[in-house]
Amino acid sequence: MTVIEVKNLTKKYGNLKAVDGLSLSVAKGEIFGMLGPNGAGKSTTFEITTGLLHRDSGNVKVLGVDPQKRPEAVKARIGVQLQAAQTFRKLTVMETLKLFAGFYLNPLPVNEIITQVDLAEKQHSRVETLSGGQKQRLSVAIAMISNGEIIFLDEPTTGLDPQARRDLWGSIIELKNLGKTVFLTTHFMEEAQKLCDRVAIIDYGRIVALGSPQELITAHFHEMSLEIVQPELRNEPKLWELTSVTEVIALNEHTVLRTPNLTATIRELSALAKALTINLDDFRIRQANLEDVFLKLTGRRIKP
Repeated sequence: MTVIEVKNLTKKYGNLKAVDGLSLSVAKGEIFGMLGPNGAGKSTTFEITTGLLHRDSGNVKVLGVDPQKRPEAVKARIGVQLQAAQTFRKLTVMETLKLFAGFYLNPLPVNEIITQVDLAEKQHSRVETLSGGQKQRLSVAIAMISNGEIIFLDEPTTGLDPQARRDLWGSIIELKNLGKTVFLTTHFMEEAQKLCDRVAIIDYGRIVALGSPQELITAHFHEMSLEIVQPELRNEPKLWELTSVTEVIALNEHTVLRTPNLTATIRELSALAKALTINLDDFRIRQANLEDVFLKLTGRRIKP
């Protein structure tokens, strides 16, 4: 069952096309992610889909309803976390969540949500005293407490340290286990790969790839990656002459070699290093990931 359907969506700000003919659909019960850099059009699409922003053209249906024509009907059935959520600074965490719980017919228990987002120790603290990361977790809690059929999360782990980010991933996965649909935006590659059933990679307002993380990786890479960090070899022209290498990508920090035959590449690379009287002692071997897919499709990396 499709719960979100977007067709040929466009949105302009002056001469800038923030969203350019974007189409996607989201199935009930899946975690769907929009992955891309800042300014790619993720948040604009997010705000149009949740009824917070009017589109210029295209069609949008959320739970069978057009959020532009009937925004209140949509908002009653979803939970939304925004990057810049507004809360009452003088209220405590507990008071804030009780306030928002009162807006819904069947909210989740406040104490349960506070525990899930790891704010139990701060439940009686005023919002104005929270750190940036704690405020971010409170914003996610506000979306979760709605008990909505779809939970919309806009960059939910921005500002969190790595451990807090992983803890919040557990809460998002639990939403899926409860039968919720989750629609999230992120610029964290690992987050999209770990959490999402399907990912839309978006750049300059357009979807450049759509599928499960593994489908996207498999579609674009049948090879291993060898990353050369060693400065003496990083931009060596003879790397392009290695017979077992199918692609060489020169980056600022390192050079990536794509190869279907890792053993042969390491052998050739070792011979090259020896010929250049360089000790080969700083390289990494890894499987391709979503970051590689994005780099291949757009020619650049997403800055964290």
